[in-house]
Amino acid sequence: MLSANKSIEALIRLIDDPDENVFEHVRDELIGHGPAAIPLLETSWEEDNYGLLFQSRAENLIQTIQFKSILNGLQDWINSPHKDLLEGALLLSRYQYPNQDEQKVRSAIQEIRRDVWLEFNENQTAFEKVRLFNKIFYNKYNFVGNSKNFHSPLNSFINVVMESKQGNPLTLCVIYSIIAQSLDMPVYGVNLPNHFILAYMDEDNINPFINTDNIHGALFYINAFSKGSIFNEQEIKAFLKGLNKPATREHFEPCSNSAILIRMLTNLITSFQEAGSAKKVQELTQLRDLFNS
Repeated sequence: MLSANKSIEALIRLIDDPDENVFEHVRDELIGHGPAAIPLLETSWEEDNYGLLFQSRAENLIQTIQFKSILNGLQDWINSPHKDLLEGALLLSRYQYPNQDEQKVRSAIQEIRRDVWLEFNENQTAFEKVRLFNKIFYNKYNFVGNSKNFHSPLNSFINVVMESKQGNPLTLCVIYSIIAQSLDMPVYGVNLPNHFILAYMDEDNINPFINTDNIHGALFYINAFSKGSIFNEQEIKAFLKGLNKPATREHFEPCSNSAILIRMLTNLITSFQEAGSAKKVQELTQLRDLFNS
């Protein structure tokens, strides 16, 4: 470790070398060290008086290493058989917040889970469980849909939403479903056009007795953006009709965690396009393209 640090420190001292060939070699070597180089680069950037060229190059190197780390992390997530949703959401948050306190997010989620769990008992129906979940999630913890700044990129970062308690439909659904699934509630995301909702799946096969027309396997649907309101598939059909969209299976059944991360990236690309951040749009598009490679 000490040897690696000394090597990184020696490379850092050459960052402002006027010879472009030397700098390119130094750049490649530092990028090769990966995230281990970042703390030393940050320290030199803040404390050492190497001049504007050094600061500019060091800053670009830090950003390049961070992005490469996210790129590699997302590729590993895609290749993983588990594709843990919380891990994926935290990974995307690292794009904007590389130094985020991920344990703080996990602890906050566990706190909500515990409070919901204390309200549950084995005799409650699915409707009763959702009603109790909503009471804790929306009334105690004050989660709410951010309709005022709906297209803000902040709505798509789980660490920000956990702290601000405001988010877009997708991120609220992600948090809601992560907690619900940890409580053995079969609640999964449904990828609607221009919206995102949750399906409470019929794991106990109740539907044949209460709704013979339901062929999609959901007991009911939940609108996490609207304080957890419960609705049925007829409302989805009406919603799709209003958008002139076909009522296909994907609009009624759970989507994959990969589809959720693709949707998150698409939301962020749209947000940064509106903000005029061309570099971020390019990088986020590169991350989204990993799912097609």
